[in-house]
This record gives sequence, structure tokens and C-alpha cells, in this order.
Amino acid sequence: MNPKSVISCALAVGLTLSSQVWAQEKGPVTNLPLPRFVSMKANEGNVRRGPSMTHRIDWVFKRKDVPLEITAEHGHWRRVRDREGAGGWVHYSLLSGVRTVLVEKDMLNLLSKPEQGAIPVARLELGVIARVEKCDIDWCRLSADGYKGWAVKANLWGVGPTEILD
Repeated sequence: MNPKSVISCALAVGLTLSSQVWAQEKGPVTNLPLPRFVSMKANEGNVRRGPSMTHRIDWVFKRKDVPLEITAEHGHWRRVRDREGAGGWVHYSLLSGVRTVLVEKDMLNLLSKPEQGAIPVARLELGVIARVEKCDIDWCRLSADGYKGWAVKANLWGVGPTEILD
């Protein structure tokens, strides 16, 4: 069943949509949706070639709160990928369920309301990491550096295209 069919079925029976709508598969360890987004909890985290401490470290993530997409699970390990598509295995203790996004458009307006033409409350530079408060189908409410407002979801990486967060 494609994501639009799932959304239509959920709306037809009056279900509240959640972040799980856009993901079709469930992880074998957590039973949570795959793929799904999380954030980096630690300031630094090793990215390994495979799901164990014996696998080689390919590189190290060095940015706390960066959004990552979990694409697979194996025991205490999660295969993740970043915005550029670089991926590997990270121990689950380095990850957080706190949702963040990466701003993909330079000088993105953070608006007072989720509508074009609303008053800008801040402008976010390309690459800024913002915390997600909620998302509807087209907009996300974000907080960044003490500012709160709405941004068009299409300008963000770290939230699924049909994902709705309450």
C-alpha cells in the first residue's frame, strides 16, 4: 500500500495521523517504523562498518543534535544515514528520539503562522539545526536559538514528506 493510500484510509476511519504514517516497515528490534528520523544525542559518535564494536570505524559524527535517518536495526545498533547519504552503524545509546531538522535553504524565513505572507520572526541560515515541535503536511513549527515559528517542510531535512507530528 502506498503512503497516500495509508493516509486516505486513516482519514476515512477518523484516525489521527502520526509520524508512523510515512514509514511502511517496522524495525525487528524496536518494532518502530523504518525508516525513521532521530537525532545525535552525543557530541561525538563513531560510525562503524557493521553492527558491533569489532567493526572498523569509518568516520566520527561530531555534531550534537544533527538529524539522522535510521534505515535498519540489529541488536543495540542502528544503521543511519545523514543528509548527504553517508551512513553506517551507530550504537543506539548515541541517538535520541528528540526530533531535529537541518535547514536546506539559506535565509529561510521562520514565520509567525503556517501560511505564506505571515510575519517573519527570524531567518535561519543554511545548515542550521532546529528542534521540531510539530509538523502538518506542509509546515513544521520549529525552535532555534530562542526563536519559534513555522517553516515550509520542503526546506527541511529530518522529517518525512508525508509525516505529521503532533
